[in-house]
Amino acid sequence: MVSACEGELICDFAEVYNIYDHRALPLRTAAALAGGLRSNSRARMALAGEDHTLSEMLGVLIFDKLSLLVWLNSKDGARGKNRPESLAAKLFGTPNEPQTEGFDDPMAYEKARQKILNGGD
Repeated sequence: MVSACEGELICDFAEVYNIYDHRALPLRTAAALAGGLRSNSRARMALAGEDHTLSEMLGVLIFDKLSLLVWLNSKDGARGKNRPESLAAKLFGTPNEPQTEGFDDPMAYEKARQKILNGGD
């Protein structure tokens, strides 16, 4: 019987321990070696259902926030135009930061505020 992440385990054993036939090992030894794999190993990530390491995700999120800060200090950012797309959303499928609808003028804001305060009437 082949486990769901046997291919990843074979690759990890070959890379980390230079073991190319994990089935030749005693079961306890193979289990101890598998348990000793780092959290970013192929097998551990496959078992956890993760496609990317924590450091990859943090790097992409840092990039997103930095590009947002640069944009906010630009002319486009001051006007609210050409906001940079989120790299995290493209790579990881996470949604962009929630966007709130703006108001064109103070009167539109006051009208929406009064509607909320009056219970939606």
